[in-house]
Amino acid sequence: MKSPSKIIIRPLLTEKNLIAKEKTGTLAFEVSVDAGKIEIAKAVEQLFKTKVAEVRTINQMGKRKRLGRYEGKRPDTKKAYVRLKKGQKPVEYFEGL
Repeated sequence: MKSPSKIIIRPLLTEKNLIAKEKTGTLAFEVSVDAGKIEIAKAVEQLFKTKVAEVRTINQMGKRKRLGRYEGKRPDTKKAYVRLKKGQKPVEYFEGL
């Protein structure tokens, strides 16, 4: 298994994700493209010392972009939405990373 810091790239800090964190205890991360749900759950548990109830993932394909006659492609990314078990302490992103 890869190290947890290689699996979880960064937390996604948007207004929608911060509201979901407060209401349902769901955290959003950008993760490695080849990481599975079990690896993501173990990485979150190790980094933040908490228990994970559920992991949902989304594969986002990179867009094609043009600048004049030159064409390129943004990289593919993967997002993970992790729901903590009830009764777990809220996670502060900048303590564990």
